[in-house]
Amino acid sequence: MKYAREYRDPELCRNLADRIKETCQKEMRIMEVCGTHTVSIFRHGIRSLLPEHLSLISGPGCPVCVTDQKDLDAFMELANRKDVITATFGDLMRVPGSDSSLQGKKASGSDIRVVYSTMGALDIARANPSKQVVFLGIGFETTAPTVSASVLAAKEEGLENYSVYCAHKLVPPALEALVNTPGIRIDGFLLPGHVSVVIGENGYREFFDRYGLPSVIAGFEPVDIMTALLKLTEMITTQTPALKNAYTRAVSENGNTEARRVMETVFKPCDAVWRGLGEIKDGGLSFRPTFADFNACEKFEINVSETVLPKGCACGDILTGRISPPECRLYGRVCTPLNPVGPCMVSSEGACAAYYKYKGPEMEKRGHK
Repeated sequence: MKYAREYRDPELCRNLADRIKETCQKEMRIMEVCGTHTVSIFRHGIRSLLPEHLSLISGPGCPVCVTDQKDLDAFMELANRKDVITATFGDLMRVPGSDSSLQGKKASGSDIRVVYSTMGALDIARANPSKQVVFLGIGFETTAPTVSASVLAAKEEGLENYSVYCAHKLVPPALEALVNTPGIRIDGFLLPGHVSVVIGENGYREFFDRYGLPSVIAGFEPVDIMTALLKLTEMITTQTPALKNAYTRAVSENGNTEARRVMETVFKPCDAVWRGLGEIKDGGLSFRPTFADFNACEKFEINVSETVLPKGCACGDILTGRISPPECRLYGRVCTPLNPVGPCMVSSEGACAAYYKYKGPEMEKRGHK
């Protein structure tokens, strides 16, 4: 705990807060892209330390939340198949599809199993050779390498009853989509720590060189976040944008090259639909032809006709910073953690779930603050 305490030092946080107040002399809107940042900001009361005119906006950094409704409905269709065991991480279980959730399907008799790693899904495939096991692959550059590793292991073992539904997303193309979306104003990005461990500082270089928007990679402890916010407010105030790494103890310039090698062996970039942002060029991953035998979309005939978005749910606007969760008319009324209408209230990294947990169901007067 010695090193954790150093990054949770109250006095240091207060000093950083004072410096941010001195630096931030005009209205600023900074987006924390990562859902874990959103939760950490609430947990440590960071918003209460910031000046009134500095707004933190929650972005599309929750993998469950940005998953397209059509993919969610495809998950439900796979779960309906009697010859399929569906393996998934737990945060997908309660996300509503058009007519049900995986939790609802499981209650109705579908064989759906929560695993804690992709290797757990492989264990299920080994133990059930007469069944097809499909792992539901969602998430960003952080989880895609582990899913790729499971495919490589299955290929090496000759596990023909294992496949993956790949709905993985790539973060840098989403940043570009955010900047180019009308009605969204972002003065700087608090870049995600976990993704950055894999893609490194250089993973954002092309985006920064193109748009020149202040961007800082941050860790998840209070001092990490406050330090990154200070750097951002300084750059915005002095109009000297830069791409900076404030998480050097975990993030290197080039990231985890081995993780990326494994990911790129199995997957390649493809256009992908993000909730709230629509189709993003090269915003996702798809299987390379060499690994088509492990592509659930090719192995099974999946027919998703018409998808139905949750009526009245504003998850798309929340994920893009257009509104804050309390501005959704369902928040805290119809939509609660016990009765979630949209994915942003389901996942532990969802902005609505974080707001509700730390602020409660009441409407917030200061919007994005």
